[in-house]
Amino acid sequence: MASFVEIDRCSLIPLSVTSLCTCPCRPLSNKTLTLTRRIPKVKLKLVFHGSKSVPPIRIDINRRFITAVARTEPESIDESNAKEEVDKGHILPTVKDSLSEQQHKSSQLRKRIVFGLGIGISGGGVVLAGGWFFTVAIAVAVFLGAREYFELVRSRGITAGMTPPPRYVSRVCSVICALMPILTLYFGNIDVSVTSAAFLLAMALLLQRGNPRFAQLSSAMFGLFYCGYLPCFWVKLRCGLAAPALNTKIGAGWPFLLGGQAHWTVGLVATLISFSSIIAADTYAFLGGKAIGRTPLTNISPKKTWEGTIVGLGGCIATSVILSKIFSWPSSWLSAVAFGFLNFFGSVFGDLTESMIKRDAGVKDSGSLIPGHGGILDRVDSYIFTGALAYSFVKILLPLYGV
Repeated sequence: MASFVEIDRCSLIPLSVTSLCTCPCRPLSNKTLTLTRRIPKVKLKLVFHGSKSVPPIRIDINRRFITAVARTEPESIDESNAKEEVDKGHILPTVKDSLSEQQHKSSQLRKRIVFGLGIGISGGGVVLAGGWFFTVAIAVAVFLGAREYFELVRSRGITAGMTPPPRYVSRVCSVICALMPILTLYFGNIDVSVTSAAFLLAMALLLQRGNPRFAQLSSAMFGLFYCGYLPCFWVKLRCGLAAPALNTKIGAGWPFLLGGQAHWTVGLVATLISFSSIIAADTYAFLGGKAIGRTPLTNISPKKTWEGTIVGLGGCIATSVILSKIFSWPSSWLSAVAFGFLNFFGSVFGDLTESMIKRDAGVKDSGSLIPGHGGILDRVDSYIFTGALAYSFVKILLPLYGV
């Protein structure tokens, strides 16, 4: 009697089985067929000649390996034929897995593009608005980023080698970080505030119950600096450099109700160019790495390549030069090239710093707040160091702020 086994609706596999009964009076031998594809669900169907088919049996295996045991007589089937038949059964699941993986990647790419465009348009509007709108947006991003940072510090990968700060200290630090941009706009300088906050934080950690650890102090202090102090330079750049960009043609035709030409300051133009250059650097580095990337840049982030980095540098400088011609700032093209290089430099090392933190934490993303992008730190890591570099460049190195 010939029989067939249908696995997951793939082609029938012939098994020359004279009997599949479990009668103890007949000697049976075991042949083991191992399916080495990891699949979430299998439907097993037995079809007999001359009799009705057995109803399909559905087996949920939770993506573990399956072992199908065919109890047959020794002369019924040999191991080579069994291996060939099982290999044939691998073809359809492999195709299905590859299709589902491609669909997942395309879905993630669509989410990344949609949410990236949404963030870019919203960010551009906030930068144009300036003032309290810009400062509050920075404060919200800083608060969310600080929460993600302290969650990374408390993750298993990092806590295996150090003691994290207590939760109440992490929450207080997140609030202090969120207040720093607001204090920067109000006072113009927060050096005294940051120093006072660091001193109070050190006292709280040293006077806590139990045994205070230096790792707690260092991770908390770095959180204040990384998540709170550095982003404040964007407020200094956008709102602090209020000198008018006199040569900007866009400002001449800007509506009076929206501030007129006085709205277009050096801080606004510098912030727009810096933001656009960072976006260009990330985009061109990603595309260049996908197209021609071969040489790994660093072990911290294995997907980054030297080829992609060079393409990103070129795209960043080109964007800076093009926008400098559009906004007529800075007046020298050499200053525009230097400004683009500085933005790229801060972008890359900001990205690598966050990658190092995530690698020690043993996670891929800092969070799941933004679909297709991960957490807020995954989206703004390139901006954290760049604000301080851009502000220092315009404030110190450019004569007359580049006007």
